[in-house]
Amino acid sequence: MRQRIEESDQLSSAGALAVILRSIRYVGPFKKEFGVKILLMVLSLLPLLVLPWPLKILIDHVIGDTPLSDPSVSFPWFMQPFLDFMADASRTELLVGTLLLQVVLLLLTGAFGTTGRERDTTSGYLAAGWDTATQTENQANAGFSLTGGLLGLFDFRWTLRLTQRINHHYRTQLFERIQSLPMTSFDDERIGDAVYRVMYDTPAITEVVYRSLLTPIGSPLAILLTVAVMGEVYGWGSPIVWAGLSFILVAAIPTLPFAAALRRRGGSSRKAGAVTTSTVEEGISNILAVQSLGGEGRERSRFDTDSSQSFRQFRLLALVVILATFAASVVGVLIGAKYFFLYPATEVIHGRLTPGDFGVLLPYCFTIAAASVDIGAVWIRIQERATGLHRVFFLMDLPAEEDPPGAEPLSRVREKVCVEEVGFDYDEDSPALRGASFEARVGQITAFVGPAGAGKTTLAYLIPRFVEPDSGRVTIDGVDLAGVTMASLRSQIAFVFQETVLFDATIEENIKLSKPEATEAEIRHAARVAGADEFIRRLPQGYATPLGRSGGKLSVGQKQRLSIARALVRDAPIQILDEPTSALDPKTEQHLVAALREASRDPVSYT
Repeated sequence: MRQRIEESDQLSSAGALAVILRSIRYVGPFKKEFGVKILLMVLSLLPLLVLPWPLKILIDHVIGDTPLSDPSVSFPWFMQPFLDFMADASRTELLVGTLLLQVVLLLLTGAFGTTGRERDTTSGYLAAGWDTATQTENQANAGFSLTGGLLGLFDFRWTLRLTQRINHHYRTQLFERIQSLPMTSFDDERIGDAVYRVMYDTPAITEVVYRSLLTPIGSPLAILLTVAVMGEVYGWGSPIVWAGLSFILVAAIPTLPFAAALRRRGGSSRKAGAVTTSTVEEGISNILAVQSLGGEGRERSRFDTDSSQSFRQFRLLALVVILATFAASVVGVLIGAKYFFLYPATEVIHGRLTPGDFGVLLPYCFTIAAASVDIGAVWIRIQERATGLHRVFFLMDLPAEEDPPGAEPLSRVREKVCVEEVGFDYDEDSPALRGASFEARVGQITAFVGPAGAGKTTLAYLIPRFVEPDSGRVTIDGVDLAGVTMASLRSQIAFVFQETVLFDATIEENIKLSKPEATEAEIRHAARVAGADEFIRRLPQGYATPLGRSGGKLSVGQKQRLSIARALVRDAPIQILDEPTSALDPKTEQHLVAALREASRDPVSYT
């Protein structure tokens, strides 16, 4: 019985944690690059400690005319070399020197970084719409830095490249996994859903790994460095420090009740987006049928409904984000207003702090608060992303086609293929084969004849093991195919499917698909046997003619001839042709059958 895709709609907190921990493993191939990113992040924290102090000099010692030698003047140790250099400077010289220092700092590090939290050109994010799919393009191409200037530019470019490499690695692994799934896995699924997972769910890994790995390092370090400088200059008992640290609880506790809602709404938004993608894919793939049968209005209405539902689900997701942010902001604003503004202002009024100190403490307060929020909000911020990763890992965890333990290579076919009392069910309500048996010997053409739905295609699928029998067995030269390696089996089989499959490439490239190293002579011989050489030569570019999407430039009969030529060029001992002459005219059919009889003197062929 074939594999069916069934996916749970709900993701629990434990499931989300498991998804997050699993996603971190994908950083493994990029350990060195991530190590450089962590080093750059640490370096980018240092300018944030320095940048406020030139403002204090301007306010207190240039505008306020307080001498640098005043005993009450207090600066951190890293400012001491500059203060010693400017100790005997006039106010004008101090102004010029401080401005030059600030220019150098701005050139090297900038005043602030590209945190990537706004959608504009300065943050390194591309323009994005307001739905899950379009915003994922930013996640797949995210570059950010805590600082600007030359350091920030290097950090930004390094992060951008790292982001793209992680996403490419993750996306490629999913695509490779899909290719290895049994051929019947997507029979009941819409292809657009798989496309959505590859293109729009995989970029969720970016924010998950960055927040999971960088935040626990960078945010506590930012707090410790800031507190250390404040403690050195203003004393260790300042309530500002504790107020800033309280933002960890402010960000975590009020938002926790929204975690489940974010996962639920995130999953609904992604599923609605996948439905829209599927509708687009189906409508364009079947555009000939839609237009010929007058179905444009129906398809337009279907897309309108699906697209509207996609945006609706994203709006509900955005609403949950707004509510969670509001719940944390109410308490945060009260704490910030009291300790980041009123308390320093009161200290300045009473003379315990200078106006310049206020200019230093304010950015320091926000550094502590922002770092605390990052720590407290890690869990809530990656909930929606976890649903995308869950959808990706679900596909990755589907059982792939694998060789059984102890499988051995199949030798070259010498005598016959046997199907012995085979039974197969697509599901409990769709029995396909019961007690099917036949034998085909080398040098024969064996035909399966029967009405539609009799199981002819299923019987053909058993030989290359596209499906596995529920009972009975299939053998080649007496060897049960259940115990041979799939690569050695399929290397001896060329299959022409009932539905023609061509790619948007040249005719030559399509024919060479089954044998990339095929010579020009082999390609043309296969085309002649399939009755395709004549019409190919009449084309303006001959074998170099691009076919367009699904061979849209050719007739149905021409497509089928190319499919047959592609199977023949492989020179496999077993040729399986599923209704190969259904789209051929009588003359071409007779020519093909005669050619197959000639070819069957050596290999085994099935039609």
